[in-house]
Amino acid sequence: MEHFNAASEEDLEQALLSCLRSHRWAGRVADHRPYPDLDSLLAAADEAAYDLGWSDLTEALAAEPLPTLPPDSYSAAHTALNAAHAAYEARFGHVFVICLDGLSPSETLDRLLAAIRSRLTNDPEEERAVVAEELRRLASGRLVSALRGAGNCANNNSAPAPGR
Repeated sequence: MEHFNAASEEDLEQALLSCLRSHRWAGRVADHRPYPDLDSLLAAADEAAYDLGWSDLTEALAAEPLPTLPPDSYSAAHTALNAAHAAYEARFGHVFVICLDGLSPSETLDRLLAAIRSRLTNDPEEERAVVAEELRRLASGRLVSALRGAGNCANNNSAPAPGR
């Protein structure tokens, strides 16, 4: 926490933006320093994420990578996932996001395909709420990873960095 609290504004902004690409979110989290502990930081990050409007979420979605399958997945799975992503983007106009933290590689494919198929039935307003929650969960997990010295907090179980 000392390093986080003492980081320059520029360094902190870059670190926070690698966790969630929303300038409003990063600014709000940075503005409330110093944080006494990780729980306080995570609570502030959650609060900042809950306050994001759709334009802020759209900004974050534009930089969010697509969830990927484990490298040893069979080619039909990649084809199915690509088709599901295309259908999702056609329906909602943005990339599909999901936090898969804590899943084993063997669970990833089933969970990912089931989630995208299920969420395709959501109406746009309902999906916006789900997207906001998934982005909040991704940001929180990435922030924890960054503070634990995991390096680039854009790296997690569910999405490689950079790009989509």
